[in-house]
Amino acid sequence: MSKKISITSIAKHLGISTTTVSFVLNGKAQEKRISDKLVKKVMDYVEEIDYKPNSLARSLRTGKSNIIALIVEDISFPFFSAIAKEIEENAYKNGYRIIYSSTENDAVKTRELIEIYQDKHVDGYIIVPPEGVEEKINALCASGKPVVVLDRHLHNVETDHVLVNNYESVYSATQYLIKQGYKNIAFITLNSLQSQMLDRLAGYEQAIQDSKLTPIIKEIAHEDSVKRHKHLLSFFKRKRNSIDAVIFSTNYICVSGLKSIKQLGLRIPKDIAVVSFDDYELFEMYAPAITSIAQPIESISENAINLLLSRLNKKATEIDKDVQKIVLKTTFIERDSSTR
Repeated sequence: MSKKISITSIAKHLGISTTTVSFVLNGKAQEKRISDKLVKKVMDYVEEIDYKPNSLARSLRTGKSNIIALIVEDISFPFFSAIAKEIEENAYKNGYRIIYSSTENDAVKTRELIEIYQDKHVDGYIIVPPEGVEEKINALCASGKPVVVLDRHLHNVETDHVLVNNYESVYSATQYLIKQGYKNIAFITLNSLQSQMLDRLAGYEQAIQDSKLTPIIKEIAHEDSVKRHKHLLSFFKRKRNSIDAVIFSTNYICVSGLKSIKQLGLRIPKDIAVVSFDDYELFEMYAPAITSIAQPIESISENAINLLLSRLNKKATEIDKDVQKIVLKTTFIERDSSTR
């Protein structure tokens, strides 16, 4: 039955214009000053008959699907899932729906996902990009689709992005440990060319150099938690007597590291102090609680969706061509894992 129902037949049944029904179903009732009573009348009838509009046909007709693609590294990671939740809530309030996908830092998969979303006529993109997708994102921008890049930036890609001050955050955290009296501070990070990881590493290296200490760097590959734990366990076995503190470049690496430290019977912070980039709700409940560099999840999400919406809500002739580059500050949360 729902396949045979059209906006025209709904309008005829209710005794109102097709245009009014269209405005209500497309979320423009308030903009067009349609009364709440009439909106309720339309929506009650639509629910009663289980009307399901053809979204593709509507997007072709209006030029908008009211769908935003959110493409992240891994939606299961606490940082990205928290970001996704905030973005979805803000998008929904503004009449948009979110489609999520994880890239697993795979450039081929990312390009394929973008092509799928292009076929679905999504209105805009918020992307946490791996390396190797520069050409695809530039093509999206050239086609007129707004793109906001999160968490990292890509060279030779000029589009809006939202980042945090990665370099300064890790530099300050390393200096904090040095002032606490730690001298053999390791930095464990991904073997990655991603800009945020390079900036975090550079912040650590500069702080160590400024204090005339010796850097201790462990880079691990993108891999599952079992392999990650195995590699970190081996590292801490070899270095257990030669390091007194460690900074992890992400919270999921820190979780694997904490398992390894516990398995080896090392005491935090007596045997080894711990700091993690990215806070995690379980860090506060860990014994001892883990010191962390917290990213401003709410502010990152709000800035990202607001940047995108500002592009989506303007006519092509009104759009500001200047790229918006927003860099937000993190918060250092001192807990028991880093105090002597």
